[in-house]
Amino acid sequence: MNEQGPARPVRAHARRNREKLVAAALEEFTRTGKDVPLDSIAKAAGVGIGTLYRHFPTRDALVLAAYEHEVDQVCADAADLLATLAPDRALREFMGRLAGLLVTKQHMSEALRSGGTEGSYAKVYDIVDTLFAAGVAAGTLRSDMETADVVRAMGGLLRLDAAGDWKGQADRQIRLLMDGLQTGTPARAEGHGPER
Repeated sequence: MNEQGPARPVRAHARRNREKLVAAALEEFTRTGKDVPLDSIAKAAGVGIGTLYRHFPTRDALVLAAYEHEVDQVCADAADLLATLAPDRALREFMGRLAGLLVTKQHMSEALRSGGTEGSYAKVYDIVDTLFAAGVAAGTLRSDMETADVVRAMGGLLRLDAAGDWKGQADRQIRLLMDGLQTGTPARAEGHGPER
């Protein structure tokens, strides 16, 4: 008998429980805020509170896992953007989706500051690097800039007012940034509103 046999289903079961917990946490955090009772999250995931604590020993660990899952999704979608849009348009769309994520997860900010988000930052940086390099290669984005310059300029997306017109704020910031990055075609010519 293979002693490793029983371990594999247990690992798969544990992985499914973790995925269910992250999905339930995302829904509850988005709807209620990060202070939602953890037993509510466990119940929504269909597991016991002990299972939740085995995977996430602290609330902050669960918040961070939920945030990282969202970043992973936004980053995973970037490959499709680049396959279907011109690189500069793909970069613009990625920034817009990232802005939406940052705004909807602002209530998690304390936990995110206390936890390590370096992995998420690295993923975003890599996606911006890929999209920006594709735009430079296509001749639509400036070659005298570096990815780090673009990422630093995107920092304004962290300061969007979730209680105000954050979509309008994000659009203006992204348009300003893209106007500065593009080699010739103004962003307004691509259907992003009149010149202001």
